[in-house]
Amino acid sequence: MRILGIETSCDETAAAVYDVGAGLLSNVIASQAEHIPFGGVVPEMASRAHTERIVPVIRHALAEARVALDDIAAIAVTVGPGLVGSLLVGVSAAKGLAFARRLPLVPVHHVEAHIFANRVERPDLAAPFVALVVSGGHTQLIWVPEWGTYRVLGTTRDDAVGEAYDKVAKLLRIGYPGGPLIERLARAADASYVRFPKAFIKGDPYAFSFSGLKTAVLLQVETMSPNEVEEHRADIAASFQRAAVGALVQTSMRAVRRMRARRLVLAGGVASNSVLRSEIDAACGRVGVEVYQPAPILCTDNAAMVACAGAFWHERGRRAGWDLNPDPRLPLSSAA
Repeated sequence: MRILGIETSCDETAAAVYDVGAGLLSNVIASQAEHIPFGGVVPEMASRAHTERIVPVIRHALAEARVALDDIAAIAVTVGPGLVGSLLVGVSAAKGLAFARRLPLVPVHHVEAHIFANRVERPDLAAPFVALVVSGGHTQLIWVPEWGTYRVLGTTRDDAVGEAYDKVAKLLRIGYPGGPLIERLARAADASYVRFPKAFIKGDPYAFSFSGLKTAVLLQVETMSPNEVEEHRADIAASFQRAAVGALVQTSMRAVRRMRARRLVLAGGVASNSVLRSEIDAACGRVGVEVYQPAPILCTDNAAMVACAGAFWHERGRRAGWDLNPDPRLPLSSAA
C-alpha cells in the first residue's frame, strides 16, 4: 500500500510517497528562500509560492518513487495547524487529486505528523512514550500511551522555542532562519558568557516560556556597545542556546519521571539541533531512558511524516469528505 503525502502548513512545499511494506520511497521538499530578507515567513508570499510549486513537487515525488498515481492507494494531507493560506493550497491539491482518481482522502494533524517522523525510520517504535515537539510554531510535551492517542502535558505560554531562536538571531543581526545560524555561530563560543534565565511556570510543571529569555537577550545587547556586541555575538548566541536547551531538557525530564516513561521521542525542526540532541541523550542516559530522534531532514516540515501518519490512519479507516477545509488552529485532540 503506497500513500502520497502532501505538506504545506508553513513555507515548505513537500510531497512524499510512503510504502507500508517497503518504507519511504521519496521525500521532496521545496523551501522558500524568498522570506529570508524579511526575517520571517510572509503568509501571502508563502501561499503564492505553494501555488506555483505544489504540482511540480508532487510530480517530482512520484517520479523519484518510480510510481504513477495509479499505484497510489490514498492521499494524506496536513489540514492544520498552520498558516491558513498555505494549508489551503495543500488541501486543495489533495482534494483535487483524490477526487479525480477516486482515492481516499486522509487528513493529518501537523504536530502528530512530526511525532510520526520517528516512525518513518523506526516502524517498530512502540508506545508508550513522552514526545517533545519543538519547532518555530510549537513547543509541546505530549504523552503518547499508544499511537493515535495523545495527551498534551504542557505547551509554551508565549513564544515557541524556534520562534525565540529566530527573534534572537534578528537581535544579533545574523539572519534567518535563526535555529541553524545560532547553532553554527555558538559552536566554538563561551556559553557561560551570560547567565540567561530559564523560565519555569509555577503550578504548571510541564509548561514552557521563552519570551523572558528573548527579552533578557535584548536587554543584554542594549547594555553593550556595538563593538562589544560584535566581539561577543557568538558568546551571546551560545549563552542563549544554553538557557533555551536547558529549559527544554529539564522540563522534558520532569515529564519523563512523572509519567514513568522508558522512552523519549524528539520531533520538530528544533529537534535537529545538535546541542539539544546531545543534552537529551546525556540526561536520558543517566536514568536509563531510550531516546528516539529522527534524521535532521525529517525534523523540518516534510511530507514523509504526513504520508507515514496517513498510512496509519488509512488502515484504521479515517476518511475526509470533499468538504474538507484546513483549520489553522486545529487542536491535537482532534487527531485522536
